[in-house]
Amino acid sequence: MTAPHEARDRGFTAILSSAAMASAFTYAALGAVFAGFAIERLTSRTTYVTVVLGLCVVGAAMLTARRREISALRLVPSTLVVFLLWLLVSVTWSQDATATLAGWAGMVGLAFLAVVIGHVRDTLQTARALGDVMRVLLTVSLAVEVLSGILLDMPLRFLGVQGNIALLGPIQGIFGTRNALGFIAVLALITFLIEYRTMSVRPGVSLYSAVLAGTLAALSDSPTVLVLAVAVAAATAALALVRRTSPVRRRTLQWILGGGLVLGIGIAYTARHTIIGWIGAARDFSTRADLWAQIVVFVRARPIQGWGWSGSWSEEFPFGTLNYILRETHRSALNAYFDVLLQVGWVGLILFAIFVGLAFVRSWLVASERRSIVYAWTPLILVALLVDSVFESFTLAGYGWLMLVLCALRAGQSRSWRERIDEATQGTDLPPVGDLPWGSDRRPG
Repeated sequence: MTAPHEARDRGFTAILSSAAMASAFTYAALGAVFAGFAIERLTSRTTYVTVVLGLCVVGAAMLTARRREISALRLVPSTLVVFLLWLLVSVTWSQDATATLAGWAGMVGLAFLAVVIGHVRDTLQTARALGDVMRVLLTVSLAVEVLSGILLDMPLRFLGVQGNIALLGPIQGIFGTRNALGFIAVLALITFLIEYRTMSVRPGVSLYSAVLAGTLAALSDSPTVLVLAVAVAAATAALALVRRTSPVRRRTLQWILGGGLVLGIGIAYTARHTIIGWIGAARDFSTRADLWAQIVVFVRARPIQGWGWSGSWSEEFPFGTLNYILRETHRSALNAYFDVLLQVGWVGLILFAIFVGLAFVRSWLVASERRSIVYAWTPLILVALLVDSVFESFTLAGYGWLMLVLCALRAGQSRSWRERIDEATQGTDLPPVGDLPWGSDRRPG
């Protein structure tokens, strides 16, 4: 290879491994995935898939350029790999092999974007990028709702906007449904809180962001928002208490909180009808209860392996049959856990539970022990994802799946058996690159 070619290749590698490239990629990936519904409605599904595929190609080039600073052992959580492999194996008994392969490929593509972000940005940089993306998308959502409901006084059906903002909701923004808007607004509020506590943005920007997200969450009139808000608030209070407790007493407190969580879940289940009536979600829950009851019937026919992975429901059996029985057009089980159980059986559900459970425990322990408040972002986001999974299947596709994998990767980088192997192999006690205090774009020494 000639000297000019070598110099050009080195320059290209330097660009791919630069901080500016990492920042641009993170913004592009988060923006594209969270705006996926709007992109599909304004253009087509093909456009969105092409954008994600293009980002995956760029991400692969970035990881290749940074290969010397990335440990192969820490590249992907092993629990994620096992879960994705089980989804792929389900093609052998799926009713629609093409849909299974397509759904699996979509999940792998989004998971890969999360892996790239997790290795080129640290936790604070990731939260900052998500905060900026959320500010833009929520502002656009508010503007679209004002245009539809006040200025034009007509629905924008191509965006799924009903134009009800003058009636104080429910509104959908550019995310398709009120539940999606409410869920994203809660994720944004968590991120804005971390931005404020870390003084990453100006106070005026923090105030605007919080008011914007809170307003849209309220106007979404989503019954799940109140549940999410209570769960996240309780988790925030518990985490603050743990962080203020001395290390000697911290483990005991953790066990007490764990027991309280189990007891709280039991009480919530026992009093579920009272709670549902209190939050005004009787109609929504009735729809879900009917759907879940029918899903249980189909699960009994294939309890171990399920009916084959599809992700978003197709018209094939058993999804088309379920919709025919219920006279509905559901695109999911309206519950991530029931979706996994129906599609890949109890084996898949156990693997999924291990994946998300380890991610939450690891992230919670890291946030409990590390001094910086930025480490609270990961477990609080996971609380929102896992609680919302009881009412929607957002965590199995799109932005929900991206955030779940990103949080699991971030948690695994700080507390993992692979970290100890790396330290023994390399003879160093340095933390993972993404958790270095100066960020992932600067190197020690």
